[in-house]
Amino acid sequence: MKIEKNSNPLPTAPLNDNKASVAQKSGSRASPQESTSVSLGSTASQLRSMEEGLSGGSSINAAKVAEIKQAISEGRFKVNSEVVADRLINTVRELIREGS
Repeated sequence: MKIEKNSNPLPTAPLNDNKASVAQKSGSRASPQESTSVSLGSTASQLRSMEEGLSGGSSINAAKVAEIKQAISEGRFKVNSEVVADRLINTVRELIREGS
């Protein structure tokens, strides 16, 4: 399975365009000194960080993939279940820490 980076960036809307319409709907006038603050949260920051990391090029080692495919087809590929279990547990621990 190949995952390709979407070449279309997410759309962004100017913040100042909404200020007047919000003020009109609420019946008050927005002064030029007022400002609008927007917080997208940690998920948006993580997604942007991931996108920037992927834009640097392919992180797939084609030679390593070919080597593993060959080992699987020849029956030489062995899975160390203890290592897989340990890494899975570590990943879950990290996700739990990030969520708290």
